[in-house]
Amino acid sequence: MTNGVPAAPLTDEELTALVEGLAGLPYGGEAVDQRTHALQTAWLARDAGADDELVVAAALHDIGRARPVRAEHPGLPHEVAGAEFARRRVSERAAWVIAQHVPAKRYLVATDPAYHALLSPASIASLKVQGGPMDEREAAEFAAHPLSADAVALRRWDDAAKDPDGPRLTMPDLLAAHARCVAVRRT
Repeated sequence: MTNGVPAAPLTDEELTALVEGLAGLPYGGEAVDQRTHALQTAWLARDAGADDELVVAAALHDIGRARPVRAEHPGLPHEVAGAEFARRRVSERAAWVIAQHVPAKRYLVATDPAYHALLSPASIASLKVQGGPMDEREAAEFAAHPLSADAVALRRWDDAAKDPDGPRLTMPDLLAAHARCVAVRRT
């Protein structure tokens, strides 16, 4: 990475292959596969008015579960593997938000009394493995980061993107958002 710009931004073909490669991959007991979840999360981000970079990060937030990314980063939790991939191929902001979408769940459970009731059974089970609610110090550190609101927004879209019949961002729309991100970074 040079001056915050990835050394080799994803090509349309690479991005398409990554997302399409998620088709059929189970999503931890949820009613959707990884591809549907990724595109639904991106649709929710765009629908909420997120900028293109956050829409792309939303689509790629679980990319650490994709076979080629897992092969590059064996043994890492999916959010860490995804962040490492995004740091090299997307942007530093996307990498941070992807890395923090799991801590954002822990933050929300600790700070929003209504949030826990929104979690699916699979998400509640993974919360235990992920460390449970943040303590006060962790929550304060998380909230102090300038991108914490982006991570919290991504987390909420992530939680809502589990409807097999729900809307999804189309691949052409995702590719267009990504192309605009690349163009902005090059200027």
